[in-house]
Amino acid sequence: MTIKDFMTHHHRGCDQLLVLTEDAVDKKDFTDAVVKYKDFKDETLKHFDIEESFLFPTFEEKSGMGGCGPTQVMRMEHEQVRMLLDKLDDALLQNESDRFFGLSESLMILLQQHNAKEEQMLYTMMQNLLSQQNDEIVERLMNYGR
Repeated sequence: MTIKDFMTHHHRGCDQLLVLTEDAVDKKDFTDAVVKYKDFKDETLKHFDIEESFLFPTFEEKSGMGGCGPTQVMRMEHEQVRMLLDKLDDALLQNESDRFFGLSESLMILLQQHNAKEEQMLYTMMQNLLSQQNDEIVERLMNYGR
């Protein structure tokens, strides 16, 4: 497995957890929605943490980009997602399905655009630059947070 494949696969897993949350909200089962949303939020924040604390710094060091360039843009977008997650927390706690769906639509659009940039450009750049360390990095990614 490559770094790019691992990270892309993790994006898909997070997307699926959001769909499960939306299904529960659509059924007005807010108890189930809160549980599924927690799984989605936890995995999304874990993904961001993997990138911000390990993958981006590894790439920045090897590329000489420092804390600027494409990784800085990704960090700013992560912050936008975190703000939407806070608003989604509140919508779920208030059992406001219309508000939830408005926010989740915004989140989905933001994540789709963000993930496309990572998958089509950044992960490809990382894969090319870090290919000699691929297996070591993928192993760390797989065990991250354990």
